[in-house]
Amino acid sequence: MKEKLFIIRLSIALIIFITGLIGILGIFYPLPIFNIQFTPLYQRVIIDFSIIALVLFTLFIIFTLLFGRIYCSLLCPMGIYQEIITLITKRDNEKQPNRAVKYFISAILFGVLTGGSTLLIKYIDPYTIFSSGITLTITGIITIVLIGILTIFKNRFFCTNICPVGCILGLISKISLFKMYIDKNECLSCSMCERNCPSGCIESDEQIIDNETCIKCFKCISNCPKEAIHYGIKPKEKIKYSPKRRELITTASALIVLGIAIKSGIELGKNIIKKTKEIILPPGSVDTERMYNKCLNCNLCIKACPNKILVKSNKEFEAVHIDYSKGENYCKYDCIECSKACPSGAIKKITLEEKQRTRIAMAVIDSEKCQNCRECINNCPVKAININEKGQIIINSSNCIGCGTCKKYCNNNAIEIFAINEQQRV
Repeated sequence: MKEKLFIIRLSIALIIFITGLIGILGIFYPLPIFNIQFTPLYQRVIIDFSIIALVLFTLFIIFTLLFGRIYCSLLCPMGIYQEIITLITKRDNEKQPNRAVKYFISAILFGVLTGGSTLLIKYIDPYTIFSSGITLTITGIITIVLIGILTIFKNRFFCTNICPVGCILGLISKISLFKMYIDKNECLSCSMCERNCPSGCIESDEQIIDNETCIKCFKCISNCPKEAIHYGIKPKEKIKYSPKRRELITTASALIVLGIAIKSGIELGKNIIKKTKEIILPPGSVDTERMYNKCLNCNLCIKACPNKILVKSNKEFEAVHIDYSKGENYCKYDCIECSKACPSGAIKKITLEEKQRTRIAMAVIDSEKCQNCRECINNCPVKAININEKGQIIINSSNCIGCGTCKKYCNNNAIEIFAINEQQRV
């Protein structure tokens, strides 16, 4: 059974990968898969708190504490993408030093995120860059290609020494219950495990496996001729732990950087949005400042939108937003697909009733262009358009939710939809 662990794990990973691709491409949306991606889930806990998000995140941490860093080889789409490349290239792997720079990368990125801004992490978070690349965002495509090239020459170097999520999970895996370890009495020091380890975490001469960088792919178990490698509760060894001075300095420095990054994230969240004009956002986004600082640009909401009015980050606004000149030109009254699709909480989880009472913009009629065709009156889902005593068509601003339906059906292009400062309940 042990020699089959790699095949079993790889089969499950490929099923999850294919299902994830189907969801990212908008064919159907397997919500549970995306709800357990580390960065979006962490963000949901800190910015759009819910018991469900907290429970999922807690289970995620417990899962890692029990089984180690298996997320990277089982659930992470970027990790599985790299594994596919390594299976195709079939080259011997080499030992990869555990570089301290990754702790500072992680401290900066998660510090800024905790402070309130996704400005940095959206360009390196493995889930986000994979989904943005698959949805043909330029930065996502470039990053995926670069990681692919890096994988060809350095295998899982991105996972072991760059990825901020991998760094956090690696630190947790150091104290996980189940670990990879070598039975020194059985080991032949043949180096088969070291040559086949994609993360370069095995020292066959010393018979040591670094569980911090080990992604639990189980390839070493399958390739060991003596079944000397095990996955489970490691037998206790009489080792006196003595932290090196360099490790203490690195830890203290990383914590300082984390604190500075959190403060920087708070300042970024307040100031950078001042350069952006007001824009129309999906229901549940609240306002431009929140959306700018919380959206990871994974583009799942864009694929989920049935009317295709959501557009990607662009020069006008560096987060997902509504463009009423695209698709079916209006936000469907009975639809909350973007809210259901968003894994990070940038678009809040709202009910259909809440969506139908949320003003996302404001419609205005140009009386000079209006020909009283009454199509807007007939099609307004909230009955916010009426005729006044002068026979003119007017919009009741207290009822309008800015869905754009009236503009869609206006025969004379007499209606414009304008952004508002903050989404409100009507």
